[in-house]
Amino acid sequence: MKSQVYLLSLFLLLTTALNAQAQQPKSAAEDAEKLRLQLLDVQTQEEGLRAKAAQLDEALKPENIERSLAGVGSTKPEDLREARRRQLQIERDAVTAQLKVLETSRTRLESAIRDADARAYHDSARPASENALVSKAGWGTRWLLSGSVGAVVAGLAAGIFVRRRLRNRVRN
Repeated sequence: MKSQVYLLSLFLLLTTALNAQAQQPKSAAEDAEKLRLQLLDVQTQEEGLRAKAAQLDEALKPENIERSLAGVGSTKPEDLREARRRQLQIERDAVTAQLKVLETSRTRLESAIRDADARAYHDSARPASENALVSKAGWGTRWLLSGSVGAVVAGLAAGIFVRRRLRNRVRN
């Protein structure tokens, strides 16, 4: 029973290694497309934050703070106005910080897209025979690896079978 567990765990381990080897690396064109989608997402977030920053700038004007507190009665309206102004300023500072982070991210993505486009161009400029050799070499490696895995599994199974036969002969 132990040998079957070892055999099964070895088989699973080798199958996992084979699957990891069989996965194709992404092409530069696919990377560039993925990066463009990320850039579009960042730009959308930036637009939303810019709109929110504009709203907060408008709300920070003294007359708008005054209007927002018009229905609130207090013995110290100056304190209320100052608290409202501080609250709006804190929100605006947070939005500004988020915008800076997104601008940095956008700059990095634009640079990565330029690099990926250059790699895609160089990949497409390679001769077709070189691209075919690269893809054939990948398949050859996979076949070699899967054949090796099959041989190891078959050898282990045969070893377990022979061991059981010998054990049964000794008992009889």
